[in-house]
Amino acid sequence: MFYDDENDKPREECGIFGVYSRHDNVALTTYWGIYALQHRGQESAGITVTDGTVMDIQRGMGLVNEVFRQGLPALPEANIAIGHVRYSTTGSSLLVNTQPLLVSYSGGQISLAHNGNLTNAKEIRAELEKQGSVFQTSIDSEVLVNLIARSKKTGVEEKITESLAQIQGAYCLVIMTGKELIGVRDPHGFRPLCIGKLNGGWVLASESCALDTVGAELVRDVEPGEMVIIDDNGLRSVRFAQGDRRALCVFEYIYFARPDSVIDGQSVYQARFDMGRRLACESGFKADIVISVPDSGTTAALGYSFESGIPFAEGLMKNRYIGRTFIQPEQKHRDLGVRIKLNAVRSVVNGKSIIMVDDSIVRGTTSGKIVRMLKEAGAVAVHMCVSSPPIAYPCYYGIDTAVRKELIAATKKVEEICRFIGADSLYYLSQEGLQDTLANIKFDQMCYACFNSDYPCHTPCDAEVSSAKYVFEPGSDRQRKGGAQ
Repeated sequence: MFYDDENDKPREECGIFGVYSRHDNVALTTYWGIYALQHRGQESAGITVTDGTVMDIQRGMGLVNEVFRQGLPALPEANIAIGHVRYSTTGSSLLVNTQPLLVSYSGGQISLAHNGNLTNAKEIRAELEKQGSVFQTSIDSEVLVNLIARSKKTGVEEKITESLAQIQGAYCLVIMTGKELIGVRDPHGFRPLCIGKLNGGWVLASESCALDTVGAELVRDVEPGEMVIIDDNGLRSVRFAQGDRRALCVFEYIYFARPDSVIDGQSVYQARFDMGRRLACESGFKADIVISVPDSGTTAALGYSFESGIPFAEGLMKNRYIGRTFIQPEQKHRDLGVRIKLNAVRSVVNGKSIIMVDDSIVRGTTSGKIVRMLKEAGAVAVHMCVSSPPIAYPCYYGIDTAVRKELIAATKKVEEICRFIGADSLYYLSQEGLQDTLANIKFDQMCYACFNSDYPCHTPCDAEVSSAKYVFEPGSDRQRKGGAQ
């Protein structure tokens, strides 16, 4: 899990999109598709198209509308396209590391876009380099491209299957050949990938919200260990692996996915609303108003308000026009980075006790600044509720966490975190409560490793073990874990 320096949040990983159509402008459809997935990656974007004979690619650093300001890849008869938006997980944020990747090999051309993180990529890359392979990027996705290109199998489908058998970790892929659009989801299903129907053609996307944007109908999710192949004959499915354990990342529901998406049959909005309701039951906090840290905490805050009967108010206003980056303030103005994005609404919070709902705390620095801002605006008390358990362990499956010592819950107990951020009380949703809010997905089909170190598959290093309590109120002896008090 790679934290966002500006927002103190886990960063989304990547978003992928693909379309096969004889009736639509596939480049434009892909543009709108990755635009809808912009929340999953804001460092770079790219699109590859093919007309069956040649491939054309355009990639760049920045947001989707910045990268394609001068136009889209132009092949008039193109019928296949794939797109990608990226945050760097493995590999630096450099132009050379942008995706999709496009390579030529003995079997022709192939373009690939990847969401996830290959946990054994370093070892495979070292071995390939010993054998003479040359790498142009520092990203793990190029390892997979090399394996496909070096495979002795005859067909591209067989080459991909053989290559997938050698890699470990998390991956969703859209792969484009001259004739086919291929979608792949790893055997554990760490990352989401869904299938849509569009004007007789097919669409693959990280989230269903992208299907809604381009007018496609959601058909189903790609199953863990499944490869779908789309060509002029339609869609067919190949099971390339049987996963020992299904393990969709629970943070898709807590933070990463757009609330209007549906993943593996579970509404993201409903999950977050129910997290807020469960928070109200577990914490038992009372106050004058409930507010959220916008926008990621809003749905859970609405759920908290609904369950508790405490009115919801907009106590923090977000500047939605700040863009992707801004000039960092000088040290003496260290709070300006938060204040330029968020500002307390004094008329709402002055003289009020407040329950503030957010989805997570990574380092605690931003939470502390927000609490201080609210109190300076006249809040008499700030009780913070978090709609996830404490993040105490790294993630190796595509959201690369900073080193563990930078995760505040890895080094501090909840009462220490509460004091650090200056809140009057702090409550984290219990893991049991989180599980109960995901009504359509069984506990053993989710990955909770960032909370409990129960890693579903291979990791680059052994996870450390620690424990965490869930709630603390300064000035009292109360420490609670689980159900309502």
